[in-house]
Formats: sequence, structure tokens, C-alpha cells
Amino acid sequence: MSAVPASPSSPGRPVPPIGADGSTGAPDTGYFGPGSATWLMTADPLTPLAGVRALLLQALHPVAMRAVADHSSYREKPWQRLAAIGEFLSSTTYGTRAEADAAAARVRRVHTFIGGHDPVTGTTYRADDPDLLLWVHAVLVESQLAVVGRGRPSGLDAGLADDYVAEQVQAARFVGLDPSVVPASAADLDDYLGEVRPALAVTRPAREAASYILVPPMPGNRLLTAPARPLWAAVMALSYAAMPGWARGMYALPGLPGRSRASEPVTTAALRTMRVTLTGAGVLAPELMHPEARHAHRHAQLAA
Repeated sequence: MSAVPASPSSPGRPVPPIGADGSTGAPDTGYFGPGSATWLMTADPLTPLAGVRALLLQALHPVAMRAVADHSSYREKPWQRLAAIGEFLSSTTYGTRAEADAAAARVRRVHTFIGGHDPVTGTTYRADDPDLLLWVHAVLVESQLAVVGRGRPSGLDAGLADDYVAEQVQAARFVGLDPSVVPASAADLDDYLGEVRPALAVTRPAREAASYILVPPMPGNRLLTAPARPLWAAVMALSYAAMPGWARGMYALPGLPGRSRASEPVTTAALRTMRVTLTGAGVLAPELMHPEARHAHRHAQLAA
């Protein structure tokens, strides 16, 4: 597997290591910057759906899910956890290098204190285990490609997809991964996911997490100010339907699409409709609230 962590703004030049000053006299637009595939892809209105799809797929890794079940506060504070994830993505994607480095350091520091034992596989785990970090990273990147690609009427250009995957090697470095083990092309990404798939399973924690994601408790203020639950249900169902058939077949949740490919055209059409709706409404995902993200979001709307 090859990894080519080239700078998006200067093809062929290695990405400076985390913590490098990176001063060039130009405004500090972070590790990616305007014109990067990362800014364009992340600003797409379907990014929240890609994130939910990624969470559902990540839960299929028994050890990764055990770590979440043992240490995450997603049951008690689901909205706060989503906000924290959004803040991290915003800082590392759109923030200055200093902001990105600080956010990355916080996450790596938290990971050093998390560990435990998975009774299903008999594995002792640590949150900073490269295998677990790589799984989470790869699924997030692949979900972005899959959802945004299906949501765009013209699909996703192969060159843009490869650029995005290559740029995301830097994102993997934020959580402490060695760039040499991180997929740097769409083909590498598919190969990695195929290698991991035999180890996946729907454990009890995974099924509980999926149910919680699809039907979370809604804060009272959200219920009073907007029809939040029906909207959330529609977005979640579409995120679930956008998973590969083999993953839907593993979950086999009643009332939702299963393994059959018969539902794929309907899902693709629904994603395109949802993208048009969110674009027209000017919806900005929580993770895109950084000032630079708003600029990227407007650019993505023009490129839609």
C-alpha cells in the first residue's frame, strides 16, 4: 500500500510535519486550504449524512465498538459528542496550523488514557492502537467519497477522489498514524476495507449504538423549535440506506433497506434530492461553522 502525503497546494511537496511553523508570508489557511479537495468535499451539504454512515460502519468493528461502548458518553450526551466531533473536524480541516495541531494534540492525549478488554474477541485494546485508528479514519474517508459521489448528479471525478484520499493522509497524522500505513488513493482505500471486512460483526454494542444513532433522544428545545425528530429520522434512514448492501444485511434492521441492490437507485435519487434541498436551504453542517468553512461551503455550492 502506498502513501503519498503531498501538499494539496503544492503537488509533490511533502506535507510539513505536525507542529511545523509553515510560515510563507501568506495567510495561514491550515494544512489544506482553498482549492484543496478536502475543503471542497467537506463543504458538501451531504457531509453530515456521510458522517452518520461512517459511524454505523465503524460500529461493525467489534474492538472499536467495544472501546466506544466502554468509554464514550454518546448515550448520556449524544448531542455534545456530535458537537465535539464537529469542532475537531472544523479545526483540523479549516483552522490554522496552530489550531489544527492543538485540536490533534488534545485528541491524542485523551486516547492515551483509554484502554480495556473486548470479551467478544478476547482482545486487549488501546484507543491509540494504530489498527483501530486506521479503521476509523478509512471508513470516514470512504463514506465521504461514497455519499458525496452518489449525491452529485455527475458523480465524483476519479481525480478528485484520489486527491481527497491523498490529502486525508494528513488527517490520519493528526490522530497519530504513520503515513506509510494510510491508504493514499481510492484503490488503496478499497483494498484496505476489503482486507478488514472478514473481521467485522454486528455485536450487541454495535446494534445498540445503531439504534441510538437512528433514533436518539431529542432535547426538549429541539422538539419545541422545529420538527427535529421527523427530519432526523429521514436523514438517518438515508444515511443507513447509503451503506453497502453487505453492511445493511449484517444489521438487518426492520423497516430499512436490506442487502438487496434493488433499493440502490432509490437511495441514489434520494441523496441527490437531499443534496439539492440542503444546498437551496443554505444548510451548513455543525462541523463547518469555522469562518473558513463558510467560504468553502459557498464555493462548493457554486461547484455543485
